[in-house]
Amino acid sequence: MLFNSLQFFLFFVIVYSIYLFLPHRWQNRLLIAASILFYAAWNWKFLSVMMVSITTDYFCAKSIDVSHDNKTRRFYLLLSIGVNLIILCLFKYFNFFLSNFELLLNCLHLNSLNYIPFKIILPLGISFYTFEAISYTVDVYRRQTKPAQKYSDYLLFVIYFPHLIAGPIMRAWNFLPQIIKPRELSWDLFYQGCFLFFWGLFEKMYVADNLGRIVNPVFALNGHFEGNSVLLALYGFAFQIFCDFDGYSNMARGLGLCMGFDITINFNLPYFSTNPKEFWQRWHISLSTWLRDYLYIPLGGNRQGELKMYAALFITMFLGGLWHGAAWTFVLWGSYHAVLLIIHRIFSRGSGDKKPGNNRGSLKYILKMIVFFHLMVLGWLLFRAESIHQIGEMLYALFTNFKFDGQLIKSWIKAGAFILPLVSVQIWQYRSNDLMVMYKQQWLLKTFLYAVMTYLLIGWGVMNAQEFIYFQF
Repeated sequence: MLFNSLQFFLFFVIVYSIYLFLPHRWQNRLLIAASILFYAAWNWKFLSVMMVSITTDYFCAKSIDVSHDNKTRRFYLLLSIGVNLIILCLFKYFNFFLSNFELLLNCLHLNSLNYIPFKIILPLGISFYTFEAISYTVDVYRRQTKPAQKYSDYLLFVIYFPHLIAGPIMRAWNFLPQIIKPRELSWDLFYQGCFLFFWGLFEKMYVADNLGRIVNPVFALNGHFEGNSVLLALYGFAFQIFCDFDGYSNMARGLGLCMGFDITINFNLPYFSTNPKEFWQRWHISLSTWLRDYLYIPLGGNRQGELKMYAALFITMFLGGLWHGAAWTFVLWGSYHAVLLIIHRIFSRGSGDKKPGNNRGSLKYILKMIVFFHLMVLGWLLFRAESIHQIGEMLYALFTNFKFDGQLIKSWIKAGAFILPLVSVQIWQYRSNDLMVMYKQQWLLKTFLYAVMTYLLIGWGVMNAQEFIYFQF
């Protein structure tokens, strides 16, 4: 079930109507049943895979907590992490690793495996709930959080349907207490939730899905690229992927607020960043903080000298790119961001990474923002391209085959019409330093804005439900 479908709307109305009249523990039981049904609607067979992960982590975390022997605690930690990574690698990376191993054998003129790639279907949300599971057992091992005493509480922590498929990646110390304790519902939380869901729906159906109709045909071409269409596709994809993922995150947060849950913010105006460090503090925040806490810092972070810090940074972003998909394009994208972060660290030494403060409106600051945005746009080419060969062809066309024609000009105008409402709202949010600034306006202005958004959504939104981009990760 997609958030942007009538099927999900009916599903949520029924679940929420029952939820409102139940006591706390029965609310949790209802949410477990609803989450199982929600996931089973995609493919019920993969529920067993998720349950293996959940059951392993629950008992391993309990064993880690009660034990005072370091070897025993480490054994259960490695067992939990190992089971989760084996499942993830089997479904997501098996063919990728095997095909590249065969390529290596061929390069070394050794006997080929001559294997036939397995038709492996990727379970939805596996990358997200695997990272949640690992963070849970690691935090229990570090004694930064207590394990769930009830299996049902941990089960709901993982499978809670608003964030199950594409995050945000929740932490147990933040979300488990909200499951264990009774939740307070209020009209204000309900209205905030409805606003976030509606804004996310607008981002997805009006901006992202319409831009997809412009972007996807360009990347589907088999060569013969034109620089102008490539540039349009890159700008379009930058906003498409943002609105697609931020739209999902806002809808997840909105659903959570309606039910009394506080789901973490996952995006905070990332295209207003002026450097790569700031970008990763604003983009996919739940992933970037996970990579920092469970990869970068354990690898040494910035505690063991500059060279080791750069190595830790590169490994972290390299694996962060690979997390997105089993393809060298994602590895290249992660490595690209690693290089940007390392260069930024080198040139910002001694400056203290000063916060922008009152100079955010200065010409220099705006120029830095524009330049860095285009570095991000270039990075999205690495992310979106079907192959490294296509990356080369599109870059070549971008700098050698740049032409204008009437049809492309119409496409630029059309893309601008989809992007302009988003950018206008984001400038407002940025200047007010408040993501909820639209919600906080007087009722007359809010009514007008909602009416405009509804008009655009009904008149030009993509009404047939499209999958979210991050479902494939």
